Amino acid sequence: MTKRLKGFGGICVVAVIALQFTNPSHQNPARVPGHDVLASNAPPPAMAAMLKNSCYNCHSFETEWPWYSYVAPFSWYVARDVDAARASLNFSDWPQDDPRRARKRWRRIADEVENGEMPLPKYTRIHRQARLNEQQRADLVKWAEAQSEQ
Repeated sequence: MTKRLKGFGGICVVAVIALQFTNPSHQNPARVPGHDVLASNAPPPAMAAMLKNSCYNCHSFETEWPWYSYVAPFSWYVARDVDAARASLNFSDWPQDDPRRARKRWRRIADEVENGEMPLPKYTRIHRQARLNEQQRADLVKWAEAQSEQ
């Protein structure tokens, strides 16, 4: 029995090591100058800091990949979540030339922040600096709503 258990344990160790060679890319796409929302909308400094701390890590091309994003199978989940976040909303690829689309995005941001959907609870459990208190949440919602009316 112990020989079989050791053999199984050895196979598991080899499998875990082999999985490390299947990590997704951690390259952030090149930023297009002038397309970042902070460059185009120039929010107040407190609002810019809030967006950077709570949103940009997933919703931009400025992702800072944590150590666990290099360890399979966690790396697959992190990469999938970042890809989905960028596809849904990307602050690094803001529709400068389409005010109607930009207004819709601001409205959606306001709705999701107000409803507590963003930042994601599973993200803020690990990344405490991304948490928004009630006042910050209200300030962000108010500012995003104002942007959606421009």
